Amino acid sequence: MKRLLIVDGSNLLFQMFFGMPARITNSAGKAIQGTLGFVGALLKIIRITEPTHAVVLFDGEHENERSALNADYKANRMDYSQMAEEETPFSQLPDVYAALDYLGIRHAETTTCEADDWIAGYAYAYGQETEIIISSFDSDFFQLITDKVSVLRYRGKNTVICTPSYIKERFGIEPGQYADFKSLTGDASDNIKGADKIGPKTASLLLEEFGNLEKVLLYAEKIKRPSVRESIFRNADRLRTNYKLIKLGGLQTLPFSMEELAYGYGGITTNEVLEGIGVR
Repeated sequence: MKRLLIVDGSNLLFQMFFGMPARITNSAGKAIQGTLGFVGALLKIIRITEPTHAVVLFDGEHENERSALNADYKANRMDYSQMAEEETPFSQLPDVYAALDYLGIRHAETTTCEADDWIAGYAYAYGQETEIIISSFDSDFFQLITDKVSVLRYRGKNTVICTPSYIKERFGIEPGQYADFKSLTGDASDNIKGADKIGPKTASLLLEEFGNLEKVLLYAEKIKRPSVRESIFRNADRLRTNYKLIKLGGLQTLPFSMEELAYGYGGITTNEVLEGIGVR
């Protein structure tokens, strides 16, 4: 069976750039810690997953249509325009792209949507006949998990591959309910505020009883706890907006066909890649 590895490139680059213990430079004094960490992590992820196909997708710098729904969406993110360019992860993107080219791995940067939407698009388009592994720490991808789609959270030896049973054990819900769940509880990482009085346990109980967010809103008068019932009534508009922000539709045109993503790992090392692109 085909196995497609989809890497959330921006997520991995930020994880490696800020996760390295110190700024690392090459013999020419050029900072390479983000590139070094990215390539090393990517090759480890490839060895773990053994994909037959692979793609790395990045968020471009452009207006986000989700911000039009809620101006607070991701407004808590760091403003890198106030930092010296060499101190930001973006300064090492050219070398990361060169490394991916050297490895023969297709990559693309969004221009009209978020990388999340492309990733969802691949999951929806190919997730019936292809095993798909999404490498990212973005929990929004939990909603895409099925028997054939999983989410890999890379932490070296502590890497976790999230499956339907992982979601059920951790949150008490099915993966398909995750967007409803996060709409109710909120998502601090994206600056999305949920409904007051509703934490993870209450959200999972509501979804167990009603099935999805829209039915929670439709039958809110049946909620037994007065404080929860009143919160649902009070925050109904926000919750519907939250769902639009969190739900991944995957309707955008995808940058590559499956045939274009064929990949075979030949045992190349991180040092060989860095030497090959001239940054070691």
